[in-house]
Amino acid sequence: MEETNQNSQTSLDFNVEKFEPKDESEIQQIIKYCFKKNLPIEIVGSQTKQGIGKKLQCAKTLKMSKYSGIIDYKPEELYITVKAGTPIKTIQEELKKNNQHLAFEPINFSKIFKTESNEGTIGGTLACNFSGSRRFKVGSARDHILGFKGFNGKGEKVKSGGTVVKNVTGYDLSKLITGSFGTLVALSEITLKVLPLEPETKTIIVSGLPLEHGLTIMGAAISSSNDPSGAIHYPGNFRNNFVFNDLTHPGSITAIRVEGTKISVEQRIENLKQDLSLKDKKLTILDRIQSEIFWEDSRSLKVLSTNENNILRAVVPPSETLNLINRIKTFHPNYFIDWGGSLIWIELDYLSTQKIDQLRQRILSANGYITLIKSKESVKSSSEIFTIDPIKFKISQDIKKSFDPRRIFNPGKMYTGI
Repeated sequence: MEETNQNSQTSLDFNVEKFEPKDESEIQQIIKYCFKKNLPIEIVGSQTKQGIGKKLQCAKTLKMSKYSGIIDYKPEELYITVKAGTPIKTIQEELKKNNQHLAFEPINFSKIFKTESNEGTIGGTLACNFSGSRRFKVGSARDHILGFKGFNGKGEKVKSGGTVVKNVTGYDLSKLITGSFGTLVALSEITLKVLPLEPETKTIIVSGLPLEHGLTIMGAAISSSNDPSGAIHYPGNFRNNFVFNDLTHPGSITAIRVEGTKISVEQRIENLKQDLSLKDKKLTILDRIQSEIFWEDSRSLKVLSTNENNILRAVVPPSETLNLINRIKTFHPNYFIDWGGSLIWIELDYLSTQKIDQLRQRILSANGYITLIKSKESVKSSSEIFTIDPIKFKISQDIKKSFDPRRIFNPGKMYTGI
């Protein structure tokens, strides 16, 4: 742990409820003050994901969105270092100038939480660790963080990692804090691995397949040598959400994305048609522009944004997906399946604590876990939002105590007592 330079010309008013620090010194001073006074702090960015997790009753709010900007970007070395409050959109636009991107496709929750076009900050994205359709190919958000700086619950500076892809100097704290929902560290600076944008993208869409066949095709595509970067299945009730000139067939959508050079993409699409016996199916091949729209709609959960229904997220082994869907049909869910069969987005018009418990048990029996993404506050307050077993819960309590001994950071956001 180390101290941050305290010579910054700041004049903080500690009587306000919402702090909006502009530099690391202010962040540290705020946390030290709250630690000393034992005041719980809600850490937020631009609040696009604030609805995930339990509603907090905190004395203070630490709003990081003004601590924003790109610190260092080396396109040739494939990394970027940014302040935690930097908008995802700003980072994506800068990377695109050099034909690079955040390959883990951060989920855009703005449509389902009605936060206009704001995708949130990089700090919030890493704190939540939600990843898009390339998950099975490039890993999750936590696999793209090379290092970070931040402050623990006592206001001590914490650093981990650096600007190289391989870093073996001690325990990788970056993996630990990613997905902790701001309960361990107030992030101030993040270094991320970036990857080149592929020059060509096309998407095979097979229409009208029942779920079982769609899952089989996605699984075969992923396990083949054709290296797809996306595999998703939408049941037929979502078909009208996708309007493309080339997509003329009705029914369900099973989509396989292929990226690379033009020649490689064309060859691999032909291979997939042959290997998966697709030539007698209702096939559509989306070009690059249509593909980008399709996968962007998936990244922003477009099909779940048309109403105010409850939204849950379940992750299970692909071999369990079909049985699980059949077992939850009594709940009359809308759903679609990403990650080639592992990720199920579930939409329910009615949700209660009892219903969540029943769903959780069925998903646990399928060796999976569930996260409640969106629901009424009355449901969230009486339910567990995340899934954790007793042993991991005890470990999490110990980790929380070591980083945040007075439990001032987002207390209860993920689990009661953490």
